[in-house]
Amino acid sequence: MKRKTGRSICLFSGKGGVGKTILALNLAGIYQTIGKKVLLMDLDLSSGGISLATNKPSEKNIYTLVDDYNNNRFRDFNNYVVKYTDNIDILASPKDPRQASKIDSKYIEIAIDKAEYLYDVVLIDTNHNLNEMNLVILDAVKSILFVMTNDPLDLKNMKSLLSIFRDLNKDNYKIVLNNARDPMKKYFTFFDMKNVIKANIDYVISEEFYVKNIDSYVMNGEIITLQKKAANIFNKDYTVMLKIATDLFGKEIEIDHEEELS
Repeated sequence: MKRKTGRSICLFSGKGGVGKTILALNLAGIYQTIGKKVLLMDLDLSSGGISLATNKPSEKNIYTLVDDYNNNRFRDFNNYVVKYTDNIDILASPKDPRQASKIDSKYIEIAIDKAEYLYDVVLIDTNHNLNEMNLVILDAVKSILFVMTNDPLDLKNMKSLLSIFRDLNKDNYKIVLNNARDPMKKYFTFFDMKNVIKANIDYVISEEFYVKNIDSYVMNGEIITLQKKAANIFNKDYTVMLKIATDLFGKEIEIDHEEELS
């Protein structure tokens, strides 16, 4: 019988600064709330945003995992992760960018595959460069969440990115418009944005999810969706993120959540 594996999900974008890391953290919080075991895999190798945002520095990271695997020292995946909560683990990116440049992309696919056997959900944060490393990641994961904002440069980059995916006949992605990233940017209407990127926009994180004191959450290492009142304070956007989480995971999670609510 085929062994059941978890769902690997990559967050990607056409440009930087669209809120991928914060969204990845909040989706991890949603998945924990509905009873899923989550790995946050930080493959934005140049910044290490996940560890910084959660106050969970780690001496071992994706570089040490790959280096040990390459040199036959790898024994247990758990040796390379740090716990954030009982249900959320973090596999950090290397602190030293010189180590990041030494990571062979072929081992990233191996790491993702191993993580899928240990976790219900593997959430992968990336940078926006369409390089060899990210192409391997995008090809390896089961689902992709493209994150975009109402920004002219972002829309042009997203249009180009989606054109590449159409040429490759890849359709395992959803698109989320993050209006909370910069609520003052209102260059285009929703209709115009869809026309620019030549694609549907599946989800919208509204301006109401703009958190003025987001820096305090980051400084305290907190995930907003894990706060007790988050579902009530951010009801509309919490529901949207729950919808994203269930859609990207599949029918099983929807059944589980319906049972949880009943």
